[in-house]
Amino acid sequence: MPAKSDATLQQQIQQIVAEAIVSGRCAPGEKMPSSRRLADHLGVSRITVTLGYTELVANEYLVSRDRSGYFVADTAPTRPVFADPTIADRGGVDWDRKLARPTQLREDILRPPNWNDYKFPFIYGQSDPDLFDHGNWRNCALRAVGRRDFDSLAQDHYQNDDPMLVEFILRHILPRRGIRAHPDEILITMGGQNALWMIAQLLLSEGQKAIVENPCFPGLRKIFDQMRYVATSVDVDDDGLPPDLIPPDADVVFTTPSHHAPTNVTMPLDRRLEMLDRALQDDFLIVEDDYEFEMSFLSAPAPALKSLDRAGSVIYLGSFSKSIFPGLRLGYVVGARPLIHEMRKLRTVVLRHPPSHIQRTTAYFLSLGHYDSQLARMARVYGKRRAIMEGCIREFGLTPAGRDMHGGSSFWMKAPPGVDTTQLALDLRRNSVLIEPGNAFFARRAPDKAHYRIAYSSINASLIRDGMALVAEAIRQAPRA
Repeated sequence: MPAKSDATLQQQIQQIVAEAIVSGRCAPGEKMPSSRRLADHLGVSRITVTLGYTELVANEYLVSRDRSGYFVADTAPTRPVFADPTIADRGGVDWDRKLARPTQLREDILRPPNWNDYKFPFIYGQSDPDLFDHGNWRNCALRAVGRRDFDSLAQDHYQNDDPMLVEFILRHILPRRGIRAHPDEILITMGGQNALWMIAQLLLSEGQKAIVENPCFPGLRKIFDQMRYVATSVDVDDDGLPPDLIPPDADVVFTTPSHHAPTNVTMPLDRRLEMLDRALQDDFLIVEDDYEFEMSFLSAPAPALKSLDRAGSVIYLGSFSKSIFPGLRLGYVVGARPLIHEMRKLRTVVLRHPPSHIQRTTAYFLSLGHYDSQLARMARVYGKRRAIMEGCIREFGLTPAGRDMHGGSSFWMKAPPGVDTTQLALDLRRNSVLIEPGNAFFARRAPDKAHYRIAYSSINASLIRDGMALVAEAIRQAPRA
């Protein structure tokens, strides 16, 4: 049996036998060990082996013969066997020459792939599995593959999205942001990053000007890097992106007004109205990324910029990555019909549509009340963690740089003068602490070593104080430039 596996004993037995048959180690017609003999050999119960054999019979790997036992089925799947011809070594492909446009991305130090191996992961955008409603999500997934839904899910829907999911977003999610829309003004996406990529592909070409906040979401900068496109960065202030600094020749403005990424500040109403006036005056479009409005647990969220838009200038992005779990990769865009129509065509070329089963599972999770219950649970837990973090920031003399009024799941921080936060982040890893250095959020013209972000969505409350103490100590000991 495998030394480490998340599969049950029964599933492991099925895997071992199936692999032996497919690889040809067990030939068609060959008799399998009896359930008693294999159970004794593996040190498991006989019923476990019997259930494994029964499942293999159902999947046509084995056949059962009365009083004779189990045999490899004549129709069992096998791998094709090819001759191994001798081929002269003529060297490899020169991929540097073949790749017409290799992607040049910024090498930013944000988080290692094995972030969950660290004891103190103060990183943004990851979830705490203890807060997720596994049982009800599983029930929704099973319901989605039931007889009632499966015929619909098994078909290729070409350009169309799950009508149940679209309907719930229309009737329950968007009204919370003050937004009204029709079904043909919504597109389901594979998360916020996918939405931003499609929008950039459709709205930006050579000679057009895109405005981004500085600092801003690093994923947006990477999209422009891949496109070989240089956006114009505008520095934010304590109220977010200043409309009066947007150049009059702008074509598209990307902004996070309700919860600026990463400083967490909220754009006030008068500034939102001013931005909408500027959009009409100078004929530019606004892409509103409302990535974390569900986490407004300190006070009610501000109305979405889209809810104030009467001219159709705003393209609204929402996502379930923060509120359900990051690996879901499901979001949505609300925009004018012509834009959604073109985005739908572009999406069809790339991936047709997000998997139907994922859409229907999410629709059930939302419509049966599990989503709202999870949000309430997250708000309670995040509120407690935030209070601990705030206490630690005061206790250890750390300096917040952002003015967060609504909650969220992170703090935007500033290190003392001369401290390089990229090096600080690397040094902290040796103590199993993860923070996010700020440089990844800033334009290349303005590299930043002073800021860092600490988040609390994926760290247990009992570990926060010890981890924050390590951050404070590392800052005290950090060399000054």
